[in-house]
Amino acid sequence: MDAAAEREFTEFVAARSMALLRTAVVLTGDRHRAEDLVQGALAKLAAHWRKVDQPEAYVRRIIYHDHARWWRRRSARSEVLGPDVPERPAADRSADAVRRLDLRSALRLLGPRQRAVLVLRYFEDLPEAEIAQILGCSVGTVRSQAHRALARLRVLVPELDERADDVEELHR
Repeated sequence: MDAAAEREFTEFVAARSMALLRTAVVLTGDRHRAEDLVQGALAKLAAHWRKVDQPEAYVRRIIYHDHARWWRRRSARSEVLGPDVPERPAADRSADAVRRLDLRSALRLLGPRQRAVLVLRYFEDLPEAEIAQILGCSVGTVRSQAHRALARLRVLVPELDERADDVEELHR
């Protein structure tokens, strides 16, 4: 990589790495796993920096696909996703904190594609067409996955309002 490309890449990383990390944390439910995903995706981007037209979409796609691959391997081995989350948090937590914890726990129970659709749609506020491009599927698939995921979340966390906006609480 020449000096100009290295500078551009460094600027991209400085500008976008925290947002990518936040997305990966919500996607994985685990900060360490998220850091690994982002670092791996940025390393792959660095190797192809001059060839990539849309670096952020490229990194998001890598993060999603690497997470989905990890999820499949993990499911095959029946490993636990992370530390057990208590049924109810400590009594001094506010109702909003309880609901966010319940929502995060429930989100971890969704499959990787449904979770990715919700994270990209409500946390990242991306349009359906861009989500479809990142996930390599149709816009109709994005819509159906979002609908099914929200329906499942409402079953898992009955306290949720019937509005999809509640998913936005994940980033707080």
